[in-house]
Amino acid sequence: MSTPNAAASMTSTPREQRLQRSWYWYDWANSAYATVTATVLFAPYLTSIANLAACPGQSSDQTCHTNISVLGIGVAPGSLVPYTLTVSTIISAIVLIFIGALADRSTHPVRFLGGFTAVGATAAAAMVFIGGTNWQLGVILAIIANLCLGGSLIVYAAIMCRITPPDDRDRVSSKGWSYGYLGGGLLLAATLVLLTVHTALGLSTAAAVRVTFLVAGLWWAGFATIPLRGLRELRGVPVASSRRLGAGFGQLRSTFAGLKEYPQTRRFLFAYLFYNDGIQTVIVAASLYGTKQLKFSDSQMVITILLVQFIAFGGALGFGRLAYRHGAKRLIYSSLYLWTAVVCIAFFLPERQFLLWLLLAVAIGLVLGGSQALSRSLYSGLVPVGRESEYFSLYQAMERGTSWLGTLVFGLVYQLFHDYRLSIVALVVFFGVGAVLLRGVQVREGIITAGNTPPQVV
Repeated sequence: MSTPNAAASMTSTPREQRLQRSWYWYDWANSAYATVTATVLFAPYLTSIANLAACPGQSSDQTCHTNISVLGIGVAPGSLVPYTLTVSTIISAIVLIFIGALADRSTHPVRFLGGFTAVGATAAAAMVFIGGTNWQLGVILAIIANLCLGGSLIVYAAIMCRITPPDDRDRVSSKGWSYGYLGGGLLLAATLVLLTVHTALGLSTAAAVRVTFLVAGLWWAGFATIPLRGLRELRGVPVASSRRLGAGFGQLRSTFAGLKEYPQTRRFLFAYLFYNDGIQTVIVAASLYGTKQLKFSDSQMVITILLVQFIAFGGALGFGRLAYRHGAKRLIYSSLYLWTAVVCIAFFLPERQFLLWLLLAVAIGLVLGGSQALSRSLYSGLVPVGRESEYFSLYQAMERGTSWLGTLVFGLVYQLFHDYRLSIVALVVFFGVGAVLLRGVQVREGIITAGNTPPQVV
């Protein structure tokens, strides 16, 4: 039985609640790029540019069978975006883990958040210059923006551990995601208006898309000032600057060696690697699948993702409340069955049946918010105390926009068969393997081993 003092320690203090209110806004800020650019517009736009470079004069409705040359390697234009995400993830796997080790030793962790935001938002806004057949610029900017988004989210997630007690983490994480869905959804709604009236404004469709890229980058930078100002009082562990770099390398080595001491944390990471790769690939491939395979317009895809955003807003909050009663692991496990059903239904969906596509979007929205938010909060309990940024760098290497196994499989299947239906159904294996691995995670044991206090229901 808990003592009154122990129970009180599980509830956020007024100071923590104030910091949390600032913290939520970073989800709002970065979701403009993550939703509008990375999820909806970038993939079909860059694919169209690659198609134009490889097959000039060919209709956008036709499949281009001529490869473009990427560092001397022939790549199908339809596989360029999945391969770009794969490369950005490989770079992230090398860089972000080291960044996490440095962030844990910084006396001002919020400065890391600000630095990644500045560079990432600049790259996102610079996508306004992608045009003609210049797919190379798009690839470079996407890698920079995704890497910086990943770096910022490492620090962001680690900050949650410092300002939120264990019993509040499901709620706070879910609320953060809900801010992101709402913010991304609002800009997406504005994007829909722009794509609808672009002719009246004297803009081509391509120009309207590029303007949206610019606005998404500015949105990311502008709204990020709220958490950067509100969280600036946070301080990290003071480490002599002359030793920080060497200590970071040493801590990087100890991250992998230390996983042996936290077997449940390791098991969850392996499970998350698989099922999150499936989720992230569905997210980034949805616009490609909808426009290229099912023949929907850009405006229809914006409506689709807009619907997903607002359904996911409610889904994240609802799953957060249910997790308090039933535990995060049980709800994540159940959501993986629903993700499997979504992928299978998408495989059989006929072309140009927009109502059926919207019904599928509702199902995606319901499980998307909950599975992402609860994964973050569950993992936060499995992270060793004092090593939050370091361990969240491992988590972030598999997080949104940086998954690589799923995008690699998706791109390879299309490269071989030129059929996005086969690419999408191949993702079933990720949800199946992820569910099997997640089932074996002993959450309460892992939380205690990491030195944290388990919530009442795990």
